[in-house]
Amino acid sequence: MKNYLIISPEDNVAVALEDLKPGDSITFPDGSFSLKELVPVKHKFALNDFNINDRIIMYGVPVGKVLKPIAKGELITTENIKHEAATYAFQNKEYQTPKVDISDLKERSFLGYHRSDGQVGTANYWIFIPMVFCQNRNLKVLREAFEAELGYKKENPYKLQLKKLVSGESAEVFVEDVEKASEKVFENIDGIKFLTHEGGCGGTRADAEALVNLLAGYIKNPNVAGATVMSLGCQHAQISMIQEALTKDINLEKPVLYFEQQQFSSEKEMLMSAVNKTYKELSEVNKITRKPAPLSKLTLGLECGGSDGFSGITANPLIGLVSDKINALGGKSILSEFPELCGVEQDLIDRSPNRDIADKFIHLMESYNKKAHEVGSGFDMNPSPGNIKDGLITDAIKSAGAATKGGRSAIADVLDYAEYATEQGLNLLCTPGNDVESTTGLAGSGANMILFSTGLGTPTGNPVCPVIKIASNSMLPAKMKDIIDFDAGKLVSEGISQEELSNQLIELIIEIASGKKQTCADKLGQDDFIPWKRGVSL
Repeated sequence: MKNYLIISPEDNVAVALEDLKPGDSITFPDGSFSLKELVPVKHKFALNDFNINDRIIMYGVPVGKVLKPIAKGELITTENIKHEAATYAFQNKEYQTPKVDISDLKERSFLGYHRSDGQVGTANYWIFIPMVFCQNRNLKVLREAFEAELGYKKENPYKLQLKKLVSGESAEVFVEDVEKASEKVFENIDGIKFLTHEGGCGGTRADAEALVNLLAGYIKNPNVAGATVMSLGCQHAQISMIQEALTKDINLEKPVLYFEQQQFSSEKEMLMSAVNKTYKELSEVNKITRKPAPLSKLTLGLECGGSDGFSGITANPLIGLVSDKINALGGKSILSEFPELCGVEQDLIDRSPNRDIADKFIHLMESYNKKAHEVGSGFDMNPSPGNIKDGLITDAIKSAGAATKGGRSAIADVLDYAEYATEQGLNLLCTPGNDVESTTGLAGSGANMILFSTGLGTPTGNPVCPVIKIASNSMLPAKMKDIIDFDAGKLVSEGISQEELSNQLIELIIEIASGKKQTCADKLGQDDFIPWKRGVSL
């Protein structure tokens, strides 16, 4: 097995698949050369000599410009190259999605919750939503009551650990010591979720509108059976706005309860009313049971976070192949994180069905990047210190690998943040690269399952949407086994084919979508929810 990888025939740098030492021979069919210096695993080295202003090519596209001469066999670093991306424009090209093998998947199904609007949930949640941050305390009070009395409260082992320390006992906590949650009152309801946030008032009207559309998206999400909405009354984000937003995109027939505090004589009166009416609706929602559904009813959110130099080689292309297969079956996928599409715009434009869709993508990308520059940032500043340490040293390198999560399907639609996905196929969703703001947006746009690649490790989850964490390297699941669901690093470490791993990943998706297995994030209770305000957040 080779100790390096050239991703595309046009590339003029290669990726180290293991730590390479000075003097190690790099052999090609037409010759060889020796490395000039240490090249850590996941990092890149030059395949030819470079002069100042030469372009670095990876994935067949420009990803950097040379700042000082680089000799063949030298390490590519932030000191000798900087970010550069290719220009782009609509070219009116016809695009044909490459065929993928779905012969074994056409008759497959998962056990899901069928909604009257035609969507199918992979889970069955009731959600509590505040229209404004000053209802967060009321949600906290209600959460304590509902979780404890309905059997959803998880015992905190660290509370028991402290109790033992205070009493002078051994601080070690065993599984049998931890008090188990009581039996669930509602067998067919997977949980009651409380989506607190810091918005709804005090910002711009545009902020309030974006928040309302996002919250409406969560109510529309097929994994949600119904909602209790809490409002103060005088804030920007009015109940009437969310009621209007719920009339768009789908024919919603879910129970939604509204409580406005300024219409009640006391907080206690409002909360007691909320408890009574919500409990009644929960009894009805509990009658919904899992039934078989085709894989075409899956909507996959495509996300990455804590990326490393293998993310764009193993986990992301694997997610892309799974996305292509679900789309070929008639399902949907949603590719997020616009700062991490910088440098691959032309490819995505060329896959767009018409000028209107392409122009919307261009407009969203350029206006977002412009706002970033106005506050002294830009897409070129997207890579984190962890990314850079692991070989993703320019945004274009990071983007070229991140975009592979979208596979090779044609673009069906382009969505602004909090727009709901209705078109079959691959959708592009404008979100930040920030993990939680992005996954929050994916669920708000209708994803009923999120595939999340990581090379460095992240516990990110979502309140209503299962998040499957996919490792880009085989070291990560051994080191952080409580947060990783699937090892895509086996492409390199064990030589398992991408096709075989895609079949294994789809099997895991079916198990989780059917409620037969929990994601690591769900086991940890990782209910991350952060709405994106339309300021700059990369």
